[in-house]
Formats: sequence, structure tokens, C-alpha cells
Amino acid sequence: MFYGHENCRRCLFLNFEKLRVLENQEIIRQLSLTASLMELHGENPFKLRSYTNAAFNLEKFQTPLELLPIDELEDIDGVGKSIAAHIREIVDNGIYGKLDKLAKETPKGIIELLKLQGFGAKKIRALWLDLGITNEAELVQACLDGRVAEMKGFGEKSQATLMDAITFLRSNRGKLLYVKAEKIFELIQDELNPHCSSLSAIGELRRKCEIITTVEVLVATDQISSVKDLISGLDDFELSNENAGPFSWKGLYKPTETKVIIQFCSTNRFVSEQMLLSGSSVHLAQIEKDGTNLFNILRKNDFESELQAYQFMEFPFIEPELREGLFEVSLARDNKLPSLITDKDLKGILHNHSTYSDGRHTLEDMANYCKELGYQYLGITDHSKSAFFARGMSEEKVAEQHAEIEALNNKLAPFRIFKGIESDILFDGSLDYPDEILASFDFVIASVHMILNMDEKKATDRVIKAVTNPFTTILGHPTGRLLLGREGYPLNHKAVIDACADHKVVIEINANPHRLDLDWRWIQYALEKNVMLSINPDAHRKASYHDLHYGILVARKGGLNKEMNLNSMDMQQIEDYFNKRKRTKLLTV
Repeated sequence: MFYGHENCRRCLFLNFEKLRVLENQEIIRQLSLTASLMELHGENPFKLRSYTNAAFNLEKFQTPLELLPIDELEDIDGVGKSIAAHIREIVDNGIYGKLDKLAKETPKGIIELLKLQGFGAKKIRALWLDLGITNEAELVQACLDGRVAEMKGFGEKSQATLMDAITFLRSNRGKLLYVKAEKIFELIQDELNPHCSSLSAIGELRRKCEIITTVEVLVATDQISSVKDLISGLDDFELSNENAGPFSWKGLYKPTETKVIIQFCSTNRFVSEQMLLSGSSVHLAQIEKDGTNLFNILRKNDFESELQAYQFMEFPFIEPELREGLFEVSLARDNKLPSLITDKDLKGILHNHSTYSDGRHTLEDMANYCKELGYQYLGITDHSKSAFFARGMSEEKVAEQHAEIEALNNKLAPFRIFKGIESDILFDGSLDYPDEILASFDFVIASVHMILNMDEKKATDRVIKAVTNPFTTILGHPTGRLLLGREGYPLNHKAVIDACADHKVVIEINANPHRLDLDWRWIQYALEKNVMLSINPDAHRKASYHDLHYGILVARKGGLNKEMNLNSMDMQQIEDYFNKRKRTKLLTV
């Protein structure tokens, strides 16, 4: 039996919560930037702390801040009258006076340097004042000259780390997470739909790539000039005249400096152009018939559907997200293309946090919302005791939570909460509870959170030791990466996946759009080794359940089907799975 209405999960989220959370995040971003700029200018640390505290507390706040009157904003813990007034100003004007003043007093290049991973305002201030550095180019030259290494508090190692951070920042400039690029596409779609017969995302966006360098859109219309004028007239879009052509609009989405390309075609050419501009060149070249590849067939022929085009090539239909030219063509030739997983295949949500650790909602709130969305079960996995940064649970807190879970299971039946933990993988690869505590959980997610600066051997050995622990059920976010924010530690993926195969450990696809870890490129190898995966949101608030959408996208991109996804099991199946593993663990220990 499935509880609730499956189709409400995504629409509930898109119609309200996520858009509001993003607006709250912009307010939080401005308050955090204010604190950084105050520190940069040497202001009183006690004054700037009020901004960091307000930003921290607002992270926990779910109500759309723009809807609250000033007196309710003032009552929020850590906000008060002054910052409440700033919030109203942001809502009304897009920015508030104090931040605007600080930004105008700061070289633009210095504000950009605040994005360097691992280097806060204090370090950037020293570079600015001591070396007169005001932008990235000047900083690179100072590193090359060795002047940064000579500064107090830096040294050769910090200088090398700084160069790595600059390289990382440069390589990601102009790029967007899929979740943000999706929003730009939706803006374009809403504006242009009334003026075209067909419209589609193409390129990286249609292939659901996790990082988007260019937002590309295909439009079928006989009003090309009018549509071009329309997009050029939007405040957030800027035409690049030198790059545009008669059948394309090229420019920028100014708020994120993201490249945007809109291609135009006739209605009868729409399907062929959509396929040409979506599939990778390797994919289009690999599919052949009578010595002619798909690329050339699409150029010369018009099709009514993509299915018709593949049938013309005597080939099975291949989903757009698979069209990378990596493994999908050989699977299609062998009639082994998977039936890709969908959101309707998920029966429960594993890897979630509550107020027992660093979550924003109570256990009961998390459970009720999970049930409301139509899922059969919730796996609660608050942080373990070593995760002091996340208020990790002591043994006493674990017992308290387990008692509440028992009470809630009686209250919410037939919905079920499974007792889980996200246990920290310590530096030596061990987990941070004794066996008798680990044995009290239905399942254990083992994850690395601290001491991330490791070489490949250390990182791999550490993770493999955790995988060999008989209590480990799932390996969480395997590389610890934050897309466009932090590179993951350098794992030997094959060795880790092989170890998971040997010890029957599931690997997580962390659906947080900033993580999407395990990388989809390793899903096929995991499936070849008969390793199950689990699409988990790592939810620290109710709204984050909906991040499962992004986990589904990359899981499909990697070729995952529901049979090899742990939380596609129904409640009875996963209960049996956990119980069987627990019996095996107790025999092993």
C-alpha cells in the first residue's frame, strides 16, 4: 500500500517552499557578506558577530522572511530591530544601505577574493593592506614572486594552497549548479512560451549535467526578431552582439554572469535540431546505419519524434540524460538499456536529520511531512557524537531518540521511522560509537566530515576501513565534495566500490544539489559489481526532502534502475533487509 498522493511531492515543493527558501538564502547571503566586509575593514568584532549570529539563526527559519511584518522579524532569535530593518530594506530594494556602503568602499576584486576557499576576510585583509593587492591578477603575481610566502601568518604552504584556491575559483567562474541553471531556463520558458510553437532545454541542461557552463534553449518560431527583442528587453539578460547570429541569441544572464544561447528553428526542424543540440558529439557519431551516423541523418532529415529518429537508425530509444557517448550506445546495441528510475519508484527517505543534532525540524515534524508526501518510511540519521560541529548525539541522546521513535511509530502506523545514525568515519577509519551502541540502530550511514585534506591512499584506506566495519550499511557522500565549492578528497573509486561489493555495503547518491555524490560517472561500475545505491536527500529540514529530485536526475544519468536502489524497496522489504543485515552483523562481531 502507498500512502498519500505521489504527484504532490514535487508540486508542493516547487509551488511554495523552495522558491521561498532561495529568497531567504539571499537575505542570509547579504548578512554574511556584511560580516565579512566589516571584518575586512577592521570593524569591531562584536558588531560583526551580530550579523553572523543573525545569518546562522535565519538558516533555521522556514517562514518566507519577505512576508513577515517588521515586529515579527524583530522577534526572531538573533535578529533584533537593526537587522530586522535591514531585512525589510533588502525585501524592498534588493540590497540594504550598510552593505551597499561597505561594497562601494571595497575594491570589486577584493570582494571576489572573499570567495577563495579556505581564506577568510582576515587573510584577505592582510593581503590587501600589506601587499596592496586589490584583485586576483595581482594576487597571482604576488604568489609567483614569493611575496605571499614571506608574509607573517602565510608561508610556502599557504601560498601554494592559495594558488590552488585561485585555480579552482577560475575554473568554476561562470558555471552554475544544475539547480540554479534550471531556474534560469524556467524564466526563459515562462517569457517565450507564448511566442513559440515548441521550446526545449538543450545541451548540458537537457542531459541533466550537474554543472552547467551555458544555459542553452531551442525555440521553434516564425517570429525570430520579435522573440530576440523580447529576451533582450528583460532586465536580467544582456545581448552579446558580436556573438549572436541570424538564428541565435547569445548573451548573459547578468545576476550570475552565466552564458545563455537561444537557438531558433522552424517547427518541422524542431525534433532533429533538439537531438543535434542535446546529444554529445560522441553519442551522435557512435550510432550508425549503413555507414551513416546519427549526426548526418539528423542534419538531412526531419522527424516527428525522437523515438522515430532512433527507430529510423534501427536503435532503441535512449533517454536524453544518457546521451554522453560513454556507455549508453553499447548497452543499447546489446539490448541492455535499463528502465531508468523515477521519483515514483522511491518508497521512503533515508539520511535525514532532526533537532536531535543539526536539523531544523523536530523528529515528529520530519516524520509527519514525510508521511504527508506519500512515503512509507523515514530513516532518521542524526549526527554521531564526534560531530561536535553538528551537535552530534551522545549515547544518552541516542537512547532518548530511540524512545521517541518507538512512541511515534505507534502513533503514525502504518508509517514507520527506522532508527539510523550518520556515524563519523574517524581519521583512522573507525566509527565513533562502541559496538553495543551501533548494534542498537536499524542501519548505519558512515561518512567523513572532518580532516578532509588527505592524499588518495589515506582517503581510500580510511573509507575502506569504514566499509569493512560490520555495522556499516551505507557509505555516505563518498568524496565529501561540494560542487563549485570544494573538491572532494581523492578516492580510488574502484577500490572503494570493490570493497563495498565485498562487504555488501550500499553507496549513497547524496541528492543535495551541492553534492550529488557519488558522482554519476561511477554508477555503472557500481552496478557491474552488483553494489546497490541509495538516493538520499541528507535533509536537514523538511523542504530538503525535495532535493530527491536532483538525486533522481543524476541517478538516471548514471543508468540506475529501481531494482538496484535501496529506498525503492517498500517498507516490508527494507525492514527485512535491515533485519537480515543486523543478524549478520551480530554474528560477525
